[in-house]
Amino acid sequence: MKLAPRDLPGFVARPEPGRAGILLYGADAMRVSLRRQALLKALVGEKGDEEMRLTRLHGPDLRRDPAALMDAMKAISMYPGPRAVHVDAATDQAAPAITAALGDWREGDAVLVVTAGSLGAKSALRKAFEGHRNAYAAGIYDDPPDRAEIEALLRSAGIAEVGRDAMSDLTDLSRAVDPGDFAQIVEKLALYKHGDASPITPEDLAAVAPATTEAEIDALLHAVAEAEVARIPPLIARLSGQGEGAVRLCIGAVMHFRRLYTAAIDPGGPAAGISRARPPVFGPARNRMIRQAQSWGAPKLETALSILTETDLALRSSQKAPQMALMERALIRLAMLNAQR
Repeated sequence: MKLAPRDLPGFVARPEPGRAGILLYGADAMRVSLRRQALLKALVGEKGDEEMRLTRLHGPDLRRDPAALMDAMKAISMYPGPRAVHVDAATDQAAPAITAALGDWREGDAVLVVTAGSLGAKSALRKAFEGHRNAYAAGIYDDPPDRAEIEALLRSAGIAEVGRDAMSDLTDLSRAVDPGDFAQIVEKLALYKHGDASPITPEDLAAVAPATTEAEIDALLHAVAEAEVARIPPLIARLSGQGEGAVRLCIGAVMHFRRLYTAAIDPGGPAAGISRARPPVFGPARNRMIRQAQSWGAPKLETALSILTETDLALRSSQKAPQMALMERALIRLAMLNAQR
């Protein structure tokens, strides 16, 4: 039988008893792997491997030894509890062995969990599960996790309470990073809040979320956007001493001011525009950029982007000019532009 995408999270969290097995397939190996990990944990628990209630087989090996799957399905562990057999990297070449195992499945046998890459509608492997009355086939697609999936991931990490703004930030982040990276961020968040029962805040998320640029480049760009002219030369000198190049600073400035411009022209206002930024902006940095977009306004930000475009062309076309000096002059010019109220 086919298992609809909306029903898959519920099945993974609470597998239906008495099912012969499930096929998880999809183009994104990380998404498939995360579902498989959660499902096996729900089926056999944390000690399934230790207690030999979980058997792992490699799909291509079944072509040479198809009986290995049947033996694993029928094997009895020395420890009590449910059993599972996981077949990874399965293809249609493994379909005969898997079809035979499903056909001979009886109550008390291990649950069969098969993972595969992309499979077409005519795939023999898909047909084996879709045509079985007591097994599921579930396609896993590149859709971002919904709120229920995010909440389930948070619960599994031991995070009980999340503030409304932080949940909004988590949702944005889940759409901007790979599933594996998002799962790691949630784990870091759980460690960061260990022993602290207060709800998760945007500031907590900002503390563990991956940074888009180094802190000192961020400090420089914020100084420019907030017209703090006196801070620009020492920050430039420090970054130059650390080996940062003018072209990289220019690229970072373009990205920053392009975000501000996008926020400034958003029909819902700067706050809505910043909330749609990719990668997402979290915590105090988000509020800071909202204020910057409001302070500059769209016309000045258009001028700022024109200045940065001219600077970028000058940096790339001239090898003899002092590049960091050109960049410093451009950033001071920008800061002075916003200082003119």
